[in-house]
Amino acid sequence: MHPNPAFRSEPRTCNLNFARERGFGTLSINADQGPLISHIPFILNEAGTEAELHLVRSNPIARAVTAPTPAVIAVTGADGYISPDWYAVADQVPTWNYVAVHLRGTLHPMDHGLMRAQLDKLSSHFEEMLRPKPVWTADKMTKDVLERMMRQILPFRFDIAEVHGTWKLGQNKPDAVREAAARHLNASPVGQETALLTALMLGVRNAE
Repeated sequence: MHPNPAFRSEPRTCNLNFARERGFGTLSINADQGPLISHIPFILNEAGTEAELHLVRSNPIARAVTAPTPAVIAVTGADGYISPDWYAVADQVPTWNYVAVHLRGTLHPMDHGLMRAQLDKLSSHFEEMLRPKPVWTADKMTKDVLERMMRQILPFRFDIAEVHGTWKLGQNKPDAVREAAARHLNASPVGQETALLTALMLGVRNAE
């Protein structure tokens, strides 16, 4: 995470809400051959103390985690390149503004008998966001096909010990300078969700 405290002042609840709404992140653990990484959907509980996820049996992380294992889930959001010219003041350098939250804790393998309940919970969480589309449920699948597919995946619980967020939005710049950059960013093709990042930059105040 970025070391500047100006970018790390959002409260824990804000960081957790961001991670919960995204529901997708990069899971990483240490292994003998180096870090193992997997991109996973997850569901975060209301208290922000644990997340549920599953992995394909052949996934290297699934094979490695046979007991509680330290892990990190990195959740990224809007990001964009900031040109020094956009500030309209001298002696600026290029940078990249972004939002990211790291959940640090312990990954636990779960009993496979819990797989169906977890699958239903995860699919329901995301299907509800698609309303008024009728909600998909696993009951729509042929029973033997569903059972065969579930045998290929393993459930995990991630206990969250630490939550760290970076909201790098130009808070270290004077308001007028940051807002000038934000207006240019809104039309930039370099980055992801630049309109959202623009709104976030316009919504913060100078940290000094």
